[in-house]
Amino acid sequence: MSSLILAFQFASPGPILFQLGPVAIRWYGLLIASAVLIGVSLSMYLARRRNVNPDFLADLAIWLVLAAIPCARIYYVLFQWEEYAQRPEDIIAIWKGGIAIHGAILGGVLAAIVFARLKNISVWLLADLVAPSLILGQAIGRWGNFFNSEAFGRPSNLPWKLYIPLRQRPLEYINFEYFHPTFLYESLWNLLVFGLLVTLFFRDLRGKPRLKVGTLALVYMVGYSAGRVWIEGFRTDSLMLGPLRIAQVVSLVEITLGVAGLVWLYLANRSLPDVVPAENQRWDRISASQRNN
Repeated sequence: MSSLILAFQFASPGPILFQLGPVAIRWYGLLIASAVLIGVSLSMYLARRRNVNPDFLADLAIWLVLAAIPCARIYYVLFQWEEYAQRPEDIIAIWKGGIAIHGAILGGVLAAIVFARLKNISVWLLADLVAPSLILGQAIGRWGNFFNSEAFGRPSNLPWKLYIPLRQRPLEYINFEYFHPTFLYESLWNLLVFGLLVTLFFRDLRGKPRLKVGTLALVYMVGYSAGRVWIEGFRTDSLMLGPLRIAQVVSLVEITLGVAGLVWLYLANRSLPDVVPAENQRWDRISASQRNN
């Protein structure tokens, strides 16, 4: 009976997918790579549906990856500096986990602003085309936390409780075996937000007025952040600034900015400030045949 229970236990099989000699293929890296490839393909498809040259999105993807992943790591390390100061060799060991999505978003925003200025294209247009891919990538990437047995919540006895190995447990919970699978909560929440963004994106195909530029990016900010606020409250490994959970603070700021942006767009009936004036923006619209390819 005990072996049957163990067979159905909700637990990570380990961080390594397979190993060939000294080369180890880790689930975390595979999931990030998959999220990037799927996200780029989706953004290029959405660009074609909006008559925007998909090459913009292919080029932007390189910028985003080069900026987002290092910034996500730097952000995480800075808020865990006491730990990494004791073992500086682990600062670059990103394959072991330890990246912060808010750091990735910050790096991505900076890269997108520079890219938009160089290409003379609306940064909000780019953000709208990237937002569904970003939230889908976050839903996929969260499963890397599962395989690394990290980013879990407080102890729990719920039917979907997650087993955490002894070496991964916080000292204050060393005698507990099962915890809230917060990675799963966030992954499912992100899939719901993804569904909302895709529904909004295609609403104009049903004869509805097209959404204003920037709407999807703002809905992403509000939707993702609303989920992160409550899910972060379960976690045992939050990045902290004194008594405050950094992710909750940043999420509340994003909700405020997102709601304010939507009010500006639809109640004030104004366009969002952009890095490139509207009269100078380059669209590179494509033909219908290219759009349907």
